[in-house]
Amino acid sequence: MQTAIFLTGQFLLAMPGIGDPRFDRAVIAMCSHDENGALGIGLGSVLDGLSFHDVLKQLDIDPGMTPDVPVCLGGPCEPRRGFVLHSRDWSGADSVDVAGRWVLSGTLDVLKAIAAGTGPARWVPALGYAGWGEGQLDGEMTRHGWFNVAGDDALLFDRAADDRWEAGFAGAGINPRLLAATTGRA
Repeated sequence: MQTAIFLTGQFLLAMPGIGDPRFDRAVIAMCSHDENGALGIGLGSVLDGLSFHDVLKQLDIDPGMTPDVPVCLGGPCEPRRGFVLHSRDWSGADSVDVAGRWVLSGTLDVLKAIAAGTGPARWVPALGYAGWGEGQLDGEMTRHGWFNVAGDDALLFDRAADDRWEAGFAGAGINPRLLAATTGRA
């Protein structure tokens, strides 16, 4: 029986040559990982041509004075479903605390609160998520593909999406330019 590696509250960084172009330079904030599967929100790339104000306007929410930030490509699963990863200073009815590090919300109340200026102080919007079935991520972690690093508010909230991948490796003391895209065989 394989022992699960529980990664909730950590980041997964895609290794070069992961073999799936959807995860090229991926940075995934792991929000749930247990014996039933795993769910994370991608933070390593943004959706071209879609801003936070665009999302709010599509939902008939007045953006008010809310900053117009890029929307991250949260992952290949349910790409029309929205999520907000945010600081722990706000919580809604269906918000999920992620290992005491940040909160995941996926309902309109967080968007309305952000637009009204009463929401969380720090937040990152995303569409879609990355999901794994029972034992799937545990198996992937035993092969070349993913590298996990500790959850870090600075990586989540203070970095632009296209800087997060290199910053995640740098925080672990690794220069990603020195990583090989393939593994050897003995």
